[in-house]
Amino acid sequence: MTENDRLVRLPEVMNRTGLSRTTIYRRMGEGTFPARVPLGRNSVAWYESDIRVWVSNPTAWIKAA
Repeated sequence: MTENDRLVRLPEVMNRTGLSRTTIYRRMGEGTFPARVPLGRNSVAWYESDIRVWVSNPTAWIKAA
């Protein structure tokens, strides 16, 4: 995360990654996808930089986790 990092919501994460909601949450549980950031009781987001890194090399995330 950088100082000017933007938070992105699930629809944008799905669009950028090409993954379904179910796959995103499964991979988070496996430690192969960036963790979400809780925003409130029923809302979450992801740091844009984490998603950018994951998209550029998904297999590297396994080693970074």
